[in-house]
Amino acid sequence: MPQEMIIDTPHGDGRLVVNRARRPETTLLLSHGAGNGIDTPDLEALATNLPRLGITVLRFEQPWRVAGKKVASAPGTLDEGLIAAANRIRTRTPLVVGGRSAGARSAVRCARALGAAGALALAFPLHPPGKPEKSRLDELTAARVPTMVIQGERDPFGRPEEFPRGVDLAVVPGADHSFRVPKSAEITQDQALAIIVEATLEWMMRDVMGNDPDA
Repeated sequence: MPQEMIIDTPHGDGRLVVNRARRPETTLLLSHGAGNGIDTPDLEALATNLPRLGITVLRFEQPWRVAGKKVASAPGTLDEGLIAAANRIRTRTPLVVGGRSAGARSAVRCARALGAAGALALAFPLHPPGKPEKSRLDELTAARVPTMVIQGERDPFGRPEEFPRGVDLAVVPGADHSFRVPKSAEITQDQALAIIVEATLEWMMRDVMGNDPDA
């Protein structure tokens, strides 16, 4: 069963939900987007499946969400909340920070300062919908740690082909910003979530744990 704890941050109480691996090799700290919490299907799929594969997953709910507010606080406050959560974690395993959407931006901004072994960016909002000129690519490239982007094929915040070469990118066919796929898609919703889990695991084994996933 997941464990929960309240985290004191500079902007109020945050919440950590922990799904522990029996014999952890890596720890993955995830935060959520600006319009939802830690119960989105992608974050839940990672929290449910990765612990049995040796990865402890912690989902951090930002103070604005814990307080019941509907609008996310400023980006700087999200970073401070994530840092507070990471500092509360006691782990002897490599730490990977990640998140979805706004949480992905926060993760890549904070990864190096936290000494993270990598950053996982789910549905990275490369730009606001319809405004590619307002690119946030500099946040992604400034992470300076191994970074994995998992992006929906139809994500209006940045389609896979908009990312430059050299970005480690996994694509979920037919998926939107929430990784939802239409009934006409070539894959089912369960398969879409499985792609997210498998891509995360393969990347972590290769670039974080230093194992060959094909060995």
